[in-house]
Amino acid sequence: MLVFAPAVFLLSCGPNEKACEEEGVIEFATNPIDEKHPLFGLAPSSATLKYKKEKFALEMSSMGMFHTAIIGDIDAKTITQTVKFLDIKQACIENEKDIIAENKDFALKIEETNETKDIIGLKSYKLKVTMANDPSIKFDAWYTKDLGMEDCNSLNPYAQIKGVLLDYRVKKMGMEMRFVATSRKKDVVPEKTFEIPSHMKIVDKATMAKNFTN
Repeated sequence: MLVFAPAVFLLSCGPNEKACEEEGVIEFATNPIDEKHPLFGLAPSSATLKYKKEKFALEMSSMGMFHTAIIGDIDAKTITQTVKFLDIKQACIENEKDIIAENKDFALKIEETNETKDIIGLKSYKLKVTMANDPSIKFDAWYTKDLGMEDCNSLNPYAQIKGVLLDYRVKKMGMEMRFVATSRKKDVVPEKTFEIPSHMKIVDKATMAKNFTN
């Protein structure tokens, strides 16, 4: 691996001092990679990424009933996954050690290129990606430098990439998904977006995984 309005904060993007937006929302189209996966037909078709400086929240839902979010805090080096489905309201917090271990299961070899194209109005750079554990699997990914946030991938397998991913693949809770950015808008993202709702029960990773495998 991820809302703007009048109060848009800016930072330097490099030698050209191009203004970068560090708060906003990006909409993604999503689809599972493995058609044989038991949850293939239930996978969400879209995702919403809300980001604000060092924090992000990737929100998805299926059938209007199953809701999940992945909330990351770069400074705190934590990733929290929440699930809301019927009477299940749970959250699982992973620390840096847990995150590193999970990323090893989706280890990547990434080659940066100079090839570019426009994705949702942003100059995007092509990456040639190979699965470290299975070199026969290769795919392209794309990212942009226009939004700044050079450390936004420090908690995911694309840690070497200094920019925001706009077309990529990642694996979470046993399912590999592809995310492709479709739109972006400006707005202010409330801080509560990155907080665990008070009604959520904190559980361990094994318990959270059961929500997906069952």
